[in-house]
Amino acid sequence: MMDRCRCCVLVAGCAIIILAVVVGEPVNFKDPFIEDCKKKDKSTDCVKVWSAFEQAYVNRNPCKVLPEAYNQLMSVAPPQPKPDLMLFWSGTKEVAHLVAKGCYQTIEDTLLGSVLDKKVWCGKEGSKETFTSGPECPSSSDCENNPVTSFWSRASAEFAAVASGKVVVLLDGSRTKPFYHLSVFAKIELVGFKPDQVESLTVVLVTKEEFGDKCENTSLKELQEKLNPKIKYICKEVTESKLIKWTKERGKSCKPCW
Repeated sequence: MMDRCRCCVLVAGCAIIILAVVVGEPVNFKDPFIEDCKKKDKSTDCVKVWSAFEQAYVNRNPCKVLPEAYNQLMSVAPPQPKPDLMLFWSGTKEVAHLVAKGCYQTIEDTLLGSVLDKKVWCGKEGSKETFTSGPECPSSSDCENNPVTSFWSRASAEFAAVASGKVVVLLDGSRTKPFYHLSVFAKIELVGFKPDQVESLTVVLVTKEEFGDKCENTSLKELQEKLNPKIKYICKEVTESKLIKWTKERGKSCKPCW
């Protein structure tokens, strides 16, 4: 009888835990946020950054958080431009980060990008808490104006706005259309480049094999049409294996292999 009771308690306990996960519980998002922020930049007032961050979504309908809700956050922790070393990507996140390491700057290398990469968060009306799971946090398929999607849209716009010099974007050259018109790069970043700051845009098509004709892809014609004509357009093709080899052998040199 004692063992059976213990089993009942155990099962009941598991049920409570499962229910908590399904329903969603507020979590301590603040402390890890501030800790990661300080690791990235000790000179930044990370408590002030957190305050501006949570004001964007706390006590709000998680499907009605517009990109503009993060305006204050962007003013408190704007991305710092690195002329000639800013790297954008679309469909190539993993290899882009390999290429960027120690040389270029991606959006995930900025203060806010590094703190919030791969994170999920949201609030709900009537609550001052932050949630990271459960029905409280909708995905982009549930609603477009959710806290996470809106943040990356706003951060991407800011990242593109401060881009300067020779800019590079890595696109997936193995796709039928390397330039996807509904991607963040197409809708926000490409059109956000300022011609008085950006000298050129080099499109690097990352391919599995050597093709030699990918720069003639029709989707890239659309890219050129969207790009400000004052910004020089360059297209290169490079295999993923060559890029990976270059990242391993380049040493301290950041001279590109394309």
